[in-house]
Amino acid sequence: MKIAYLINQYPKVSHSFIRREILALERQGFDVLRIAVRGWDAELLDPEDGRERTRTTYLLRHGIAPLVASVVRVAASSPRRFLAGLRLALSMGRRAERPLPYHLVYLAEACHALPALRAFGARHIHAHFGTNPAEVAMLISTLSGLPYSFTVHGSEEFDKPQFLGTGEKVRRSAFVVAISSFGRSQLFRWVEHRHWPRVKVVHCGVEPAFHEVPPAPSPKAPRLVCVGRLCGEKGHLLLVEALARLAARNIDFEMVFAGDGELRGEIERQIVRHALEGKIRITGWITGEQVREEILAARAMVLPSFSEGLPVVIMEALALRRPVATTYVAGIPELVRPQENGWLFPAGSVEKLVSVLETVLATPSADLERMGEAGRRRVLERHDVDAEAGKLARHFQEAHA
Repeated sequence: MKIAYLINQYPKVSHSFIRREILALERQGFDVLRIAVRGWDAELLDPEDGRERTRTTYLLRHGIAPLVASVVRVAASSPRRFLAGLRLALSMGRRAERPLPYHLVYLAEACHALPALRAFGARHIHAHFGTNPAEVAMLISTLSGLPYSFTVHGSEEFDKPQFLGTGEKVRRSAFVVAISSFGRSQLFRWVEHRHWPRVKVVHCGVEPAFHEVPPAPSPKAPRLVCVGRLCGEKGHLLLVEALARLAARNIDFEMVFAGDGELRGEIERQIVRHALEGKIRITGWITGEQVREEILAARAMVLPSFSEGLPVVIMEALALRRPVATTYVAGIPELVRPQENGWLFPAGSVEKLVSVLETVLATPSADLERMGEAGRRRVLERHDVDAEAGKLARHFQEAHA
């Protein structure tokens, strides 16, 4: 079966889970066309991302002129379908997060994608994220008759569904994927009960590079790691405040922030303000292999997120036999079990975070390793990339039965 994947930016450091899913589908015999709006000139650290870029078709790579030509061509060759697409784009532009011209650009992108889809022989379009990629996929479906589906991750999609037209995207789709039961419940809120069967749960998967790594002893050093984009919803500033309180109590620790992002400057200022330069290290963007090394060098991973879907880095840490200290928001409690494979604390509470950090640092290595083994077993049960891709494959096939 030939399917097309539509992503806003691909490949991307923070989108490695999409690459894993595509490659797992290909191992199951699917032919996958990668289509992205942008990403041809992004800085890439992982060689696998470099290979993926050579296999990706980019809609905006040559500017606006080809999009305009594509609109004219579709309008002339399929006027009824084009008018239906135009009406849909105008409808999506009402009360939307972005003004109407953006939705007309999405229509142009849909027109521009059609030749590549036809040349490839695609039978289905799947988009990642319920934002503009899902809208472009929906417009492609209107213009071509191809069925579409999309995966909703959160938390952005859950913050403003009425301004993203989430309900309309679900109603018109062949099916929708939520990455957790919590995510499915949020989609249920925005469509009528008769559409609930469209919403499927398919977990993000962890590749063998993580779960086949041999066991590594819990390090003796009091080192912790926080993996993720440096942004407001991940709670890094709260974590710096909690670490400052540990330092004031003369509790020894090392913290590695593995990642980069728009909040880096503010985080660095707070590190200096609390005189934690010798305690906290920021790596910037690093490769998947380097992420594995940072996780294995730590006693546990800490993720004090305010808002989430279900972070892939939690799966990766547990697959590497490292317990996780994180917040009980969204889909996280579906994977992390307190005292079994990690610790959960309320989002936004610096006092509870400090208490959990003290517990993690004081936990004997033997107990950390026991929790790590339990975490690995749970990830293998729920997040094996090939098993989850098998679920997704069945949904694609059922949509065409």
